[in-house]
Amino acid sequence: MHKIQIPQAAIDRVLSRRETLHAFTEIDPSRTAHIVVDLQNGFMAPGQPAEIAAARDIVPNVNRVSAALRAAGGLVVYIQNTIDENSLESWSNWFSGLSSKARADRMAAAFAEGAFGHSLWPELEVLPGDLKVKKTRFGAFVPGSSDLHRILQERNIDTLIITGTATNVCCESTARDAMMMNYKVIFVSDGTATHNDEEHNASLGIILSHFADVMTTDEVVTCLSRPISQAAE
Repeated sequence: MHKIQIPQAAIDRVLSRRETLHAFTEIDPSRTAHIVVDLQNGFMAPGQPAEIAAARDIVPNVNRVSAALRAAGGLVVYIQNTIDENSLESWSNWFSGLSSKARADRMAAAFAEGAFGHSLWPELEVLPGDLKVKKTRFGAFVPGSSDLHRILQERNIDTLIITGTATNVCCESTARDAMMMNYKVIFVSDGTATHNDEEHNASLGIILSHFADVMTTDEVVTCLSRPISQAAE
């Protein structure tokens, strides 16, 4: 598990804008989705090409958030990083410019639909009522990346709780775009993971200062257990 230490400069910046650190403590579960980003074998199993070992440690917290939100009447959505021939061509700047061919080939094999790496990590508690959504870019809301926005809008969702991996790549990209599409975003500090504490904490500071509320798993579960106030309704 990461040793979490949000940069003080980010906290100070937030408190200069508003009176409290947390912006979204009143959550309407019926309009909330838990977006679990890329917790797949390809990112989590030992020896896989995109392994992030710390992601294995957050699974109990991810499951806690999902259980609390389901119990309160909310939606759980598992995002699956997916690489196919179309994404290799349409996102060639990443696969053939910013990645070596050998790396791109390994990633494409690991995250092809039906591959071991594409499957969700088996320790996730995925229930029949949960949704699975494929995405083909880092961020799930980039045009053409996934159907997530349409799915959420059809269900009148306005609040997102984000967990998963990597903190500073797919989770951060998804959170940034979600905020700018006017979703209320809660980013779970101990429910996200990346390669090291430095990158994780830097990302938390960026997210907190401009894009989302940052909470621990305990704080999220507590918020979900509270009655909805008249104002929230």
